[in-house]
Amino acid sequence: MSAALPDTARRPGLLHDTRRIAALAWPLFFGQLAVLAFSTVDTVMTARYGALDLAALAVGGAVYITVFVGFMGVILAIGPIAGQLFGAGRLHEAGDQLHQAMWLALGLSVIGCTLLIFPEPFLALSHATGEVAAKVRGYLLGLAFALPSALLFTAFRGFNTAVSRPKIVMALQFGALVLKIPLNALLVFGVDGPVRVPAFGATGCGIATAIVMGLQLGAAWIVLRRDPFYRRFGLHERRFSAPRRDSLGALLRLGIPMGLSIGIEVTGFTFMAFFISRLGTTPVAGHQIAVNIVSVMFMMPLALANATSTLVAQRIGADDAHDARRIGWRGLQIALAIATAMGAAVYWSREGLMGFYTRDTLVIAAAMPLLAWVILFHIADAAQTLAAFVLRAYKQATVPVVIYASASWGVGLGGGYLLAFNTTGLSPVSLHGAQGFWAAATAGLALSALCLTFFLIWLLRQRR
Repeated sequence: MSAALPDTARRPGLLHDTRRIAALAWPLFFGQLAVLAFSTVDTVMTARYGALDLAALAVGGAVYITVFVGFMGVILAIGPIAGQLFGAGRLHEAGDQLHQAMWLALGLSVIGCTLLIFPEPFLALSHATGEVAAKVRGYLLGLAFALPSALLFTAFRGFNTAVSRPKIVMALQFGALVLKIPLNALLVFGVDGPVRVPAFGATGCGIATAIVMGLQLGAAWIVLRRDPFYRRFGLHERRFSAPRRDSLGALLRLGIPMGLSIGIEVTGFTFMAFFISRLGTTPVAGHQIAVNIVSVMFMMPLALANATSTLVAQRIGADDAHDARRIGWRGLQIALAIATAMGAAVYWSREGLMGFYTRDTLVIAAAMPLLAWVILFHIADAAQTLAAFVLRAYKQATVPVVIYASASWGVGLGGGYLLAFNTTGLSPVSLHGAQGFWAAATAGLALSALCLTFFLIWLLRQRR
């Protein structure tokens, strides 16, 4: 089944392309918000439970994100591959990619669970000791049980996005959130009564996530087996495709650089939490709140990037290079416009947002200066995300690894360390501490955005 457009739609305007992108982006956006709400719920509840547990959540969350997001990037190689097969009408081959991605998810889970169960290198990096370290270990142990379900569901999510069916994923993600909220409250704060449940604090967040992710994966499997939509991809057959070297090799060739790019970008940011934790529990708690706010904002460019990349991959598969090129640029324009508006809105309302998270005046004072960077940070983040995802649709993921390593680790993390701890003696006082990391992270994102955009321009000119 070809996904080619009719001749009358060969030269659509901005409004037409916006509708195409929005139709796919809005369920991705709300689904991603539901996923992010997991960490928001954890942050809000743990902040009200105690600053010590919030500090443990910040460190433990940085460890989990580092592990999960890197492996998630490898599995999401199914998106460009299945998207191009879908655009070319090779539906059974596209469906087989889901089985191969699930085998890959199981293999990566073994490595990931080991890292979460034995987090000593991360604890040493963050200088977490005593009660904070114990709480981090408990939180990560719960997430170790959640990781296999999360990675398998990532394969399901990537496949559905590639075939333009993200609504079912959104529904499952919201269902998981509905279960997460009361279960989280029960395990974080505990309850006295006929059935007594102890208060686990930050550890309760990890336990709740493990339970909910397992149920979400079970629901996805039922949908995959019973929904008639998946019959055309050969996914209703009882036979589960055995792992194949050629398919797994193709996923790894694209997925490893994708995972490295995402991992470098994320670790360049999450490692900030490890270093900031050396400054004390209050600075890292303020950083955790600021991170959560910008993470919520990031869901919009991420949804637009996923939608744009999917459409570009499908048009490449349908052998419509002109439409693929135009959709990529339109997605970038739309994302920059929305990012500018969102960044300004959050900047001007940041004081009110603080009250939603905590009433601790010291934590608020630590978080407020960090949000002063939000406009520039968010615009640069949106630009680099759109450019990177469009490049992935063209199966270009190696050059972005070099760009991310230089910008995120070199400028962002390395520069942030120099500024925050004033190792050279030249750092201005206003950039000491957490603010130095945020300033450098913003500069690193801006550099990534420029380099990725210029590489995309060069690539498209070569393909003409």
